[in-house]
Amino acid sequence: MFFYAARQPIFNKNKELFAYELLFRDSIINAFPNIDGDQATSKLIEGSQFNLGLEDFTDHHPAFINFSDELIIKGYPQLIPNDQLVVEILENARPTKKLLQSVIELKNAGYKVALDDYEHNPVWLHFFPYVDIIKVDLRASSAEQILEIKQAASAYPIDLLAEKVETYEEFNAAIELGFKYFQGYFFSEPEMMQSKALAPSQLSLAELLYESSKPEIDLDTIIDIFQRDVTLSFKLLRYANSAIFKRRNDIETIRQAIVVLGQLELKKFLAVLFAAQINTTKPIELVRLSMSRANFCEAIAKHHAQLRDPSTAFLSGMLSVIDAILDEPVESVMNKLPLSEDIKNALINKKGIIADYLSLVEHYEKAQWTEANLLINKLDLEPDQVPEFYNTAIQWASEHAAKIAN
Repeated sequence: MFFYAARQPIFNKNKELFAYELLFRDSIINAFPNIDGDQATSKLIEGSQFNLGLEDFTDHHPAFINFSDELIIKGYPQLIPNDQLVVEILENARPTKKLLQSVIELKNAGYKVALDDYEHNPVWLHFFPYVDIIKVDLRASSAEQILEIKQAASAYPIDLLAEKVETYEEFNAAIELGFKYFQGYFFSEPEMMQSKALAPSQLSLAELLYESSKPEIDLDTIIDIFQRDVTLSFKLLRYANSAIFKRRNDIETIRQAIVVLGQLELKKFLAVLFAAQINTTKPIELVRLSMSRANFCEAIAKHHAQLRDPSTAFLSGMLSVIDAILDEPVESVMNKLPLSEDIKNALINKKGIIADYLSLVEHYEKAQWTEANLLINKLDLEPDQVPEFYNTAIQWASEHAAKIAN
């Protein structure tokens, strides 16, 4: 059985990755409303602990997983090591004495406990001494309700987590309200609407991206650009020295390094390097997201065989979060990069086959399985292979993001 899940990052106020919430439904063929919540959680535990490995899917960060009161009472959370899990008590859980006793046992066993989508009810105060995090849906809670929760929790060492943070303004407002953790898609939106000049090495990367996006690259031009920038040359040589590339002799020139990589690997290297270096103040999760999208889109393109060069899909996936990396609207960024019309049409207008690939990966990221299924049918893809492409992309991104960014 294939482990099928999506993950959503949770950040602290410095935009550093704190944890992931894991979202599970059954295979893409089954629409999620037909799956019982307890069954979904059971399958998630089965898949993560006995199949893929939870720490691999979360890159060794804690995993927030929903548990009903019944599953908590049955002891299901204890199937996962306490350093890998935050037990989320669902909002529809009943605050019974049995549940309270089970939560106390979890705390004594070293687990962290969170209340999901919390709306204050005095009966839950009995649980507060054993709760570590309270999650509040910003879109379902008024300012008065949030202040009430904050006041009730203030007597305990409880951290507040804001859910459904969609904009930079909401992120700032949540910080002012005292939230410590944040969950949502605010990082995929530009934080500041301003034009940003590119530093010399970034300009070189932009040139390289343009040259590498051509169907047939001009090797001499590529070499010349590298030779003008010692930092880029160093990173190229360091990457070409990796054991994954088979070579007979030591590398003595930039030309030899490029030949070792080959055209396809060079395109990937440049796209990843651009995303990683264009703004080093961004969280590594943003780079990892761009890399997983790139790998996924390339895999779909190879399988779908509608593009002449699948690396075009890779580059599009990599640049799909460029607005967040640069804090600048995607239209403005595209004007600075003379990329192909297929890429610009996908990223700016959300049109074309590449835009469909990007929509598909975004549905996976948000666990929107019904929408993903409709798109898979539209593209005439094989449903059983798409989840594998996605999970492979996540693992590939986790393995390579930090390596290339440093």
